[in-house]
Amino acid sequence: MKKASILLAVLLLAGLVLTGCGAAQPAAPQLAAGSEETVEAAETVDADRAAADNVAALIDAIYVQRRTEETDAQCAAAKEAWDALTETQKAMVEGENADPDYFGRDTGDASKDDPRNGDSIGENEILVVSFGTSFNDSRVADIRSIEDALQAAFPDWAVRRAFTAQIIINHIQARDGERIDNMEQALDRAVANGVKNLVLQPTHLMHGAEYDEMMDTLEQYRDRFETVAVAEPLLGEVGNDATVINADKEAVAQALVAEAVKAAGYDSREAAEAEGVAFVLLGHGTAHVAKVSYSQMQNQMEKLNYNNVFIGTVEGEPEETACEAVIESVQAAGYRTVILRPLMVVAGDHANNDMAGEDEDSWRSQFIAAGCFDAVTAQIAGLGGIEAVQQLYVAHTQAAIDAMGT
Repeated sequence: MKKASILLAVLLLAGLVLTGCGAAQPAAPQLAAGSEETVEAAETVDADRAAADNVAALIDAIYVQRRTEETDAQCAAAKEAWDALTETQKAMVEGENADPDYFGRDTGDASKDDPRNGDSIGENEILVVSFGTSFNDSRVADIRSIEDALQAAFPDWAVRRAFTAQIIINHIQARDGERIDNMEQALDRAVANGVKNLVLQPTHLMHGAEYDEMMDTLEQYRDRFETVAVAEPLLGEVGNDATVINADKEAVAQALVAEAVKAAGYDSREAAEAEGVAFVLLGHGTAHVAKVSYSQMQNQMEKLNYNNVFIGTVEGEPEETACEAVIESVQAAGYRTVILRPLMVVAGDHANNDMAGEDEDSWRSQFIAAGCFDAVTAQIAGLGGIEAVQQLYVAHTQAAIDAMGT
């Protein structure tokens, strides 16, 4: 046997191996198959997996759009089970809709919010109806800000809240212990409190599917109030085609672009354009007939001569608002810097993940992957946090109250 082989054999027998630098290091311990240590390790992994799967099942059970008599108990059980997990187990949570972010992601301080679910309403109520968001900071900045503006403008009316997404209501209740009314709960509360005059102010962007669902629910309660009025959503009436724009769309366009320009550090939109900066405003998108609103907003930008402002949608409906189409338009126009910002009332999951996320299918990632831009950044801020937008909601509510004649 050669001397090198003899040395290696001696080192191996001594439990040592040679590293790349020639220093002898202890060899990793090897567990024999079927040994007590191996069995215990396997049992630990199985126990961790079982605990994580249990939490995933509990989360999936409350990731539903319908509230039941068991919902409160299910929310409490899911959070209790999550809190009992180790950090290793939490990382293993995976279900149909469950993942570690359901309870583990930090979205801000829920205690800064006001669920506005109190009684002692009085005869006059403004019910602010939102889809909702589980992002605490965004809920405060965008939804609560609108509600606060309405309460300040109408001190003789009680402002209350309703979310239409039970999935989000359950998420907030399970994770943070904050209880937000769905529409049925809010309307039942209004009836029980003797409300006579009811105004619904949707925070929806347009007359889309969520607005239709809100109206369907309202119809079941309309005859239980003396007067009922529904204020316009943010962009006002839809119109028949892409050429139809209105004062609401113009006001939103001006307010949003002004905030985007300011946040980007420019004195004016023109100054940003001169430096090759394009602003891409990202909406949700919809298959609903109201999707023409996004095309109208693009036409509104063009009418205002906002040449460096482009409208996109997460869902890619209408087609010209799909990511690939918008990238092509921005590139063809010669802009080298792209700033993404939500055309959404709330900067929640879509803004944080679909727009600005790290996954390869996010808008930010796709713009970067296109390889034709020098810089791509994102501003995560919803429309609801803009004072001019809040005052537009106030104007819509005032118009509804005026129409009631109260």
